[in-house]
Amino acid sequence: MTEVVGSIVTDKFSSQLSTFGIKPSKVHRNLSSDEMVNLAVALKEGVVNSTGSLSIDTGKFTGRSPDDRFIVNDDKTSNTIDWGKINHPFPGDKFEKLFEKMKDFVDNKELYVFDGFVGADPKTRLPIRVINDHVWQSMFSSNLFIRPTNEELENHEPEFTILCINDFVADPKTDGTRTDVFILIDLTKKIVLIGGTEYAGEMKKSMFGVMNYLLPDKGIFPMHCSANIGEKGDTALFFGLSGTGKTTLSADPNRKLIGDDEHGWSENGTFNFEGGCYAKCINLSQEAEPEIWNAIKPGALLENVVLKDNVPDYDDNTLTENTRVGYPLEFIPGAVIPSIGGNPKVIVFLTADALGVLPPVSRLTKQGAMYHFMSGYTSKLAGTERGIKEPKSVFSQCFGAPFMPRSASVYAKLLGEKINQHNTIVYLVNTGWSGGAYGIGQRIKIKYSRAMVTAALTGALDDAKYRHDDIFNLDIPTEVDGVPSEILDPKNTWSNQDSYTESAKTLAKMFVENFKKFENVSADIIQAGPNSPQ
Repeated sequence: MTEVVGSIVTDKFSSQLSTFGIKPSKVHRNLSSDEMVNLAVALKEGVVNSTGSLSIDTGKFTGRSPDDRFIVNDDKTSNTIDWGKINHPFPGDKFEKLFEKMKDFVDNKELYVFDGFVGADPKTRLPIRVINDHVWQSMFSSNLFIRPTNEELENHEPEFTILCINDFVADPKTDGTRTDVFILIDLTKKIVLIGGTEYAGEMKKSMFGVMNYLLPDKGIFPMHCSANIGEKGDTALFFGLSGTGKTTLSADPNRKLIGDDEHGWSENGTFNFEGGCYAKCINLSQEAEPEIWNAIKPGALLENVVLKDNVPDYDDNTLTENTRVGYPLEFIPGAVIPSIGGNPKVIVFLTADALGVLPPVSRLTKQGAMYHFMSGYTSKLAGTERGIKEPKSVFSQCFGAPFMPRSASVYAKLLGEKINQHNTIVYLVNTGWSGGAYGIGQRIKIKYSRAMVTAALTGALDDAKYRHDDIFNLDIPTEVDGVPSEILDPKNTWSNQDSYTESAKTLAKMFVENFKKFENVSADIIQAGPNSPQ
């Protein structure tokens, strides 16, 4: 008979497990942070470091495996998914067979369950259940998803279930997967299967993809962005891929954090999908990122950070550059709980330009905002995905192509409607390189990026003087308080200005060529982008 222990155990919960078809020997449900840490140490899954947080090693998988992510292709999803290089189809019968194999694998094993929610807005939140074979992964789920009250837990009925079994590997020949690692999403059966990888971010991003599929049908704009709110109730959004500064720049001591990565924008305003933060730790310092630094304490979960005499060394990236810390949102002082804000007054598009030619900050027209949202230009930074060793220029539509199941036009249409409805101002901020490309130039200092973002949020850029850049078709402020004026024009930071012009034209051409893939786009949006170099 299955033994169930933990926070609140009900006959309903036991019945749900039985209906799902798993028969473990023991199930731990919604354990406290202290209970999970003690178990993880006892099971030798991790160690408590000098900060009091739990340190774990995810093994050979220290980032996502996007090529191993599939979506089940059935009658419901066939015509609604943007199939291609990002969204790979998977046969329903293969999914079912692999699901049965996973259930057999966990038979009579000890498992850990987290029941909670995705989405802070009670009107639209998604009840979920996460089932793991490692206790530290259940701690990750507890930190990153939204934790229920005791009353909510007692009556919890999951709509989506994640079965994430790290110790189970697939057989590509018989299971139909690409490798022994797999992330399979069945939007009809409402099940996510994950196996063969210990990288916990796969769980978080799988549910992000699910929300990105579900919400547009409800008229809600799902966004890969961070969000915060000022003293006057002014909400701001920060779009960008991993490593561009979403977490860092939204953790502002003068503003309250709504969330650092995933949000929805409904007719009532902005709401966080998550209940925690998943911040990068590479070169973390108390001076530059005090909120994140101070959040690394008992209850936080450090991933792949090297310990020296049991002290985290954030400058040692021996294991990976994608070192991470996961912690509950309330670890950030003044965080908004529940994490809901108003309609944003300002949007910041963050890009890490590895070519070093985009200006550090520029103001976009509405059409320009649409263009750059659909383009989603940035650089994939080392470690966030397997095989990425140095920055690589990419176009990730909607600033989150790996997580967007539907066509870019679906999300772009929602963005356009929101901007028009609320007169939102949009800025493009380059947190990447200046003075040359990666390997030659230097990454723009965080304090300068913070100053530019602050100027945008306070309205200081509303009355600034601007110059127009003909290559990128951007309006660039000539002065920003706290930022050396010479770096605002990237051409001035290059020792060889002819080389700058050549590189800038190369990037402009990349923009133009990439945008050709979008069909039926109005001329005013196309004309708002970079000019095709002659």
